[in-house]
Amino acid sequence: MSAASDLRKAITALNDAQTKSDRVAALTKTISAYEMGLGALRDGLRRAAIREGEIKQGFDAKREELGGLLAVMSTMQQTDGPLLLLHPSGPEGSARSGMVLSSVAPALQQEAEGLRKQLDEIATLRKLQENARGVLEQGMTSVTQARTALSEAISEREKLPQRYLEEPEELRKLVESADTLEGFATGLSGMENDIGPPMDDFAGAKGSLRLPVIGSVLRHFDETDAAGIKRPGLVIATAPAALVTTPWPATIRYRGPLLDYGNVMVLEPADGYLLVLAGLGTVYGETGDVLQKGAPIGLMGGITPGAREFGKEFVQEAQDGGSAGQSETLYLELRKGDAPVDPAPWFTQTRGDKG
Repeated sequence: MSAASDLRKAITALNDAQTKSDRVAALTKTISAYEMGLGALRDGLRRAAIREGEIKQGFDAKREELGGLLAVMSTMQQTDGPLLLLHPSGPEGSARSGMVLSSVAPALQQEAEGLRKQLDEIATLRKLQENARGVLEQGMTSVTQARTALSEAISEREKLPQRYLEEPEELRKLVESADTLEGFATGLSGMENDIGPPMDDFAGAKGSLRLPVIGSVLRHFDETDAAGIKRPGLVIATAPAALVTTPWPATIRYRGPLLDYGNVMVLEPADGYLLVLAGLGTVYGETGDVLQKGAPIGLMGGITPGAREFGKEFVQEAQDGGSAGQSETLYLELRKGDAPVDPAPWFTQTRGDKG
């Protein structure tokens, strides 16, 4: 419910973002709020489904037991003969049975009341799920508008401060000659720059950075994937058209297509460090732009889902604990000097997170 409330606020904020002087910052905040709300609601759907399943399992387990006891009591109530003649042990056995049944009746009533509350809880959970789906459908329409508006606002804004007077010729040659991402990044780290990266204490921020995109870490540093390939970075599963932002003030050292990695963004957050992001569908900015922390640098690829994403298949996938739409992957690599280093210790959401 809290996530739904936050999502409604983000939808309302979209109108304000259209008129703000710094539309890029406002739209970025709106899109981020939507994506966080979407993730929270997905988690809520999953937890609600798990709880509903637990209640149903308990209900099914007790139904047979209670049904047997009720059948015995019903049979005894309908019998025309004296109760003391029904028990094989005679009057004493009948008396004991009567005492047992008299103690069972209140317990049965208590069980029935508990089951009624659980059935009410199931009805409440289903209502929450339906309400969440409605909010998500409305939010999807708004966030699609926000992403379009963000792209327009970035193309219309004035030039950002730059670290370079123009795109270095050697960068063009490096792109043309690159045969691997590692070779490209190594060559890029050796290129001269005119002024240098931002002076913020990047090393001191270790352990406090947010991932550049909302998603789940599928592969960690040097972890072997299903094809037997190891990569010196993180592979993050995320939704189509998800917003990608810079986790730290940085200079754009390269942006654009590279080999078969799709669009690649190489950021310089500090002297001697490069942050490589690969797999974006759209990239913003130009080489040399100086970005503030949290600035948008692009959108993931893939087809933006419509309202149908939140139909039965989406709910079922969320209930089963699946990725529920995280069909895109962003590759994140952090390099210090000429060598990659494990990025996980730098970010807050990667410890023990494997999706």
